[in-house]
Amino acid sequence: MPDEIADRHAAALRRRRTEQLAALRAVADQQAGVVSRDQLRELGFHREEVRRRVAAGTWVVRTPTVVSTTSGPPVEEQRLWIAVLHPSGPSALAGRTALALHGLSGWSTREVSVVVRTGQHLPADGIEVHRTRRPFERWTTHRRGLPVLRAEPAALLAASRLRHPRSAAGLIAACVQQRVTTGEQLLDWLPRLAPLPRARLLAEALVEVVGGAGSVAEMDLGVVCAAAGLVAPHRQRVRLDAGGRRRYTDAEWDLADGTVVVLEVDGAFHLEVAHWVADKRRHRRLSGPGRVVIGCAAVELRTEPGEVVADLVALGVPRRGGAAAA
Repeated sequence: MPDEIADRHAAALRRRRTEQLAALRAVADQQAGVVSRDQLRELGFHREEVRRRVAAGTWVVRTPTVVSTTSGPPVEEQRLWIAVLHPSGPSALAGRTALALHGLSGWSTREVSVVVRTGQHLPADGIEVHRTRRPFERWTTHRRGLPVLRAEPAALLAASRLRHPRSAAGLIAACVQQRVTTGEQLLDWLPRLAPLPRARLLAEALVEVVGGAGSVAEMDLGVVCAAAGLVAPHRQRVRLDAGGRRRYTDAEWDLADGTVVVLEVDGAFHLEVAHWVADKRRHRRLSGPGRVVIGCAAVELRTEPGEVVADLVALGVPRRGGAAAA
């Protein structure tokens, strides 16, 4: 009888262990092999067992509060989970990390940004922690199973923290240009985040974006035209090029004689050979009877705006009030 009781007890322990390991695998599989120490405690893995597995090399300590059940350098998905699980309490991926998950390209950073409640949080390499009293949990959605700030608060909060005003405006413009969100949605969110650093700057940038500006350079063009008294251009007009491809032009003016002047504003990356060749091909295919296509560099709008204005005037771009530019 004692042996039978002992056998039943041993079998129960084995079942419990099997269930415990299965539960751990389920959690780890959902989180790219990353688990927090709090989760391990809840699953019944005590500190000493964690220490033994780490010492054996089967688990790896990633931060003071997170371990992984895989060895080797963490892959991108694991880095995201480490950042989310490291803080104590609720958290969500934020800033440019969140925007990348929403589809924004060209603005990634090496550190993973995460938003948390105000309080004590242990520092960790590779994680940028933003503490807030804002109700960010209500603004959280999920991407690939990860808690992520919605695109609108992520974009506005990230832009408000950027050091340079042009970078802040550029980030907002990029989010709209890449269809991560819309200018109207961002304008709707702006008062919900008050008080917000650089709110006025962001509002002005959004007015330009809603008006069709797809980049900071295009915003600069609006400022240059206003200062020179020129009619504001139509922005992001849809055109079919000579090959039948749908294109969006940066700026257009309709002249009294029916001619359309098209100005394409090129940033620094357009100087790369592949982009430069593509730009020349695009300009050729957008040209046609009654349509004059010209270009300028983004830097010209900041350093030599008068040169751009003079060329537009020479082509007949009108002044505000309907008079032709002299």
